[in-house]
Order: sequence, then structure tokens, then C-alpha cells
Amino acid sequence: MSKKIRILVVDDDRRMVKTLVDILNVKGCKAEGANSGYEAQEKLAERNFDCVLADLKMPQMNGVELHRAIKATQPNLPVVLMTAYFTDQLVEEGLEDGAIASLTKPLDINLLLSFFSFLRKERSMVIVDDDQKFCRTLGDILKARGFKVIQVTDPHDVMGKMKPDGQVVLLDMKLNKISGLEVLKQLRKQHPPLPVILVTGYRAEMEQAIEAALKINAYTCLYKPFKIEKLLQVLTEIHHRELGRVLGRPVRMGG
Repeated sequence: MSKKIRILVVDDDRRMVKTLVDILNVKGCKAEGANSGYEAQEKLAERNFDCVLADLKMPQMNGVELHRAIKATQPNLPVVLMTAYFTDQLVEEGLEDGAIASLTKPLDINLLLSFFSFLRKERSMVIVDDDQKFCRTLGDILKARGFKVIQVTDPHDVMGKMKPDGQVVLLDMKLNKISGLEVLKQLRKQHPPLPVILVTGYRAEMEQAIEAALKINAYTCLYKPFKIEKLLQVLTEIHHRELGRVLGRPVRMGG
């Protein structure tokens, strides 16, 4: 049985907190409530949560201020802001600061559950490159960052490694047995929405192939040697794009 996702609901409206916590628990989550930012901080210090739902407008400490406090101690903890207002300067401020999304009250429970399901997906990276040393080195770095990594050094094995969703492919454009462009075309036939990041150490030689790959929706191209921070930035962009697809709206990347 999969582990239940732990949610902390923070709102000064006690009735709203109790109702939402009860609903989430019935739906299979493990939810708790807090009625102020300070109470939320106490609970976050006592135990781990997978996501925080914080009301935007609370006395003493609003949702943006709570998010900043969380970011200082748990920078990877997703925070979703809740608001009864369609437009609000605080919403803009919170998203700029890195809150993962804002949702308008009354909350759509099915949308919220889809969002939680997305958060629980295992981050999986498929590295397709016939350079075994490159695969091994990059794979070790990504594993240390929490990714599940599948290394494919024979491009003919790619299709057998793919899953319906939850994966990102890092595809070298210059392979010995088949071109990266041909591999991408095969992936597009069977997995059209799959995010694919191109990589190459042969910028001039592969220019036309890269242009053709971008036309069939490769996400971007990184040129070897690239900094791991650049790859992580691209992966974050893809994550936000996929999250926007789940929520049915664009999700802005914060600072």
C-alpha cells in the first residue's frame, strides 16, 4: 500500500480547516490543520509534510509570510496559496517568491487531489547516450538529487524503457548506431507529450538536426559540457509546465 501524502492546511477560518482536513482524510490523504502561521510553523518543526495549503489573508502572519518562513528552513516543501479573490497583489507576491501555485476558494477537491497525485509521482530521468562515462557520472549526480535514473547506452533499447508518463528523456543527438533525431521521431510516435531534452557536444555539426528536433517539440538543447545547475533549471521548468497542465492553468516559476 502506498504511503499517504501528508498535507498541512493553514487557515484562520477554523470551520474551513476542519472541513477540508476531513474531506482530504476521507479521500486517502493524511491531513492536519493549523489556524495560524505560527501554529503551522510549530507543526512543521515537529513532523514532515509533503505539501502545505496556506490561506493568503490571515492575521499576524499571512500566507506569503508563512511561505517565506517555510522556504528559509524547508526550501523544497511545496506551498500552495489559497485565496477567495481572483486577483490579489499578495498572490503575485507569493508566486514571485516561489509558491508553487495559487488556488481560488471554494477549492475544487478533484483538482486538488490530481495536484497531490502529481506531487507524488516519482521523478524519473532516462539518459540516452552511448558515452557510458557520461551516463554514469550524470546519473550519479541526478540520483543524489532525488531522481530515479535509467541509463540507456544502446539507443535501440529506448522504447522498452519508456513508461506512459512521469519521465523526462535526456537524448544525445550524435549516437553511433542511430541518430538522436531518429530516436526522437520514434518517441514522438509512441509518446507524443514526452518531455525530451537534447544534448550534444557537436554544436555546428548537429545544427540542422537540432533545428529539426525542436520543430517536433524537443524541449530545448544543452551543449556539452553543461553545468548541472542549467539542467536542473530546465527540469524545474518542465515540472512547472506539467503542473500547469494538471491545474489547467500556467504555473509561474518563482525565485
